[in-house]
Amino acid sequence: MKRLRAFFYVQHLLGIGHLARSSRVAAALVDDGFDVTIVTGGAPVAGFPGLGAISVTLPSVTSGDEGFSGLVDLQGKPIDDDFKKRRSEMLLQAFRDCRPDIVIVEAFPFGRRQMRFELLPLIEAIDAASPRPLLVTSVRDILQERVKPGRNEETVDLVNRHFDLVMVHGDPAFATLDKTFPLAGAIRAEVAYTGLVAAPPAPAASERFDVVVSVGGGAAGKSLVRSTIASARNADNAWKWCLITGPNLPKDEFDAITRDATPGLSIFRFREDFPSLLTGARLSVSQAGYNTVCDVLRARCRSLLVPFAAGGETEQTVRALMLEELGLATVLRENDLTPECLAQAIEQALAGPTPAAHRLDLEGARHSAQILRERHRAWSSKS
Repeated sequence: MKRLRAFFYVQHLLGIGHLARSSRVAAALVDDGFDVTIVTGGAPVAGFPGLGAISVTLPSVTSGDEGFSGLVDLQGKPIDDDFKKRRSEMLLQAFRDCRPDIVIVEAFPFGRRQMRFELLPLIEAIDAASPRPLLVTSVRDILQERVKPGRNEETVDLVNRHFDLVMVHGDPAFATLDKTFPLAGAIRAEVAYTGLVAAPPAPAASERFDVVVSVGGGAAGKSLVRSTIASARNADNAWKWCLITGPNLPKDEFDAITRDATPGLSIFRFREDFPSLLTGARLSVSQAGYNTVCDVLRARCRSLLVPFAAGGETEQTVRALMLEELGLATVLRENDLTPECLAQAIEQALAGPTPAAHRLDLEGARHSAQILRERHRAWSSKS
């Protein structure tokens, strides 16, 4: 059987969620016998995109602020046209070198509009290729809701003109695309649900904490970090607290909070065994990013979610409230986050019932590989 070649583009700008999810899907493709080239262009993150795939690294860009208003390099300098041209040419060369059967573009055109300068030329090259590869967009189940007129129409137009498959990484029993994308019914490309892309079940915890607080990549959770430190200091109990700040918190800030820590609070920048820690925690406190929520659902632990909502972001709040409705989490709004409110919410969450049982599909990585293989087979037989 021919080994299929997959070319996977992912650009993370603020946290590491897009990169982590895409890396899991890429690993599943490798396990399924695909030859995978994964192209990344964000700040480097140790351990990602993982082993088994060919990794192509474009010159790094990141978001200028939490509102995703502009692109900057790793020194914080806005990128110019020469920088964009260099990245675009590198991306096109990587595509030509790979000669893929399938191209997977993470988020675009539902997100990552900032990257049109390199993605539109890539799509042109795909359309001109002979044989033309199958073109797939890989999106999470809950999207950022667009407020600017015409954006959703523009997305549908790009999908309908160029893409063959919309691969939604979610369980339709939890959220379908139309929940946050009102023009889903106008999409003519096939839409396939993979299930949630969760990590495999984790081994039992080697260390147990009462409260595990995690802040994702760390670029957008400083208020949760500060509130946790104050709550732990003011707590009149013998709880063991664990705070994971994320790799993107600046070093001077990390050093300062470590010096400040109260004895019952252990502070880490990153824990590779985070999913294991959740299996032994009495409570997880986190934002409501896709990957962290998948880890919580896998561990089936109590969960307090503080969804990221800066810069008009809606995605995490929608996810958190849906989980609360199902009895799988409690929610503290970001604008209500103070040390006192956090301490109270933690007390209430620990006193509340254990999470409801759920049957959400968490095998989205493996199912993604199966779907892509099946769709490519059907595509090849038609062309």
